[in-house]
Amino acid sequence: MHIEPGLVDSSKIVLSYATAAAAGAVALRTVVRSIGEKGPVSLLLRSAIATVCVFIFFEVMPHFPVGVSEVHFILGSTLFLILGAAPSAIGLAMGLLIQGLFFSPIDLPQYGMNVTTLLVPLFALHALAGRVIAPGTAYVDLKYSQALTLSTAYQGGVVAWVAFWAIYGAGFSAANLSSVASFGAAYMAVVLIEPLADLAILAAAKSLHALRGSPLVTQRLYHAA
Repeated sequence: MHIEPGLVDSSKIVLSYATAAAAGAVALRTVVRSIGEKGPVSLLLRSAIATVCVFIFFEVMPHFPVGVSEVHFILGSTLFLILGAAPSAIGLAMGLLIQGLFFSPIDLPQYGMNVTTLLVPLFALHALAGRVIAPGTAYVDLKYSQALTLSTAYQGGVVAWVAFWAIYGAGFSAANLSSVASFGAAYMAVVLIEPLADLAILAAAKSLHALRGSPLVTQRLYHAA
């Protein structure tokens, strides 16, 4: 996942530092809450799992350049449902950083934009989950419609932020808008596939009774709020 180098020039890129800092502040709040719920060891373990998963999503799984960015199976809603908001945020930020440091240094100047693009939709997903999922429902008992709503919200947020950065950097030219539209259209495949991945992984988790009470998953996975 990256905004194409040069799409936003150095005179404008300072905005991404502010948005990334704001996303980091929200992430810190979720980290504090997560430590209060399951302790620091659980947070570290789940964050490490999330980081490995994100690295695999970005570097190992198929990804295709389309328009102004790349189409990845980020599986943001899957990370959230299994690991929780804070570990998912840390994993997305760290996975993206590892990718930039060791595999794609050209993307490092765009790190603020990219981390904003991934984290802000995650926090929106977290807020939406509180409305879509009834307090008495564990995540392993979600319906397809709920998984679809959460996945669509996350992926839609990613597309919206990519579109924002593209238009902010390159304006409303026909070529730029066409590239944004191509990227958004290609991402519909992710919206269709991710809810199925969510339900498949949740079904597997439901059958793995040994994970109940485990520090490796979010408490809400098995226990109603």
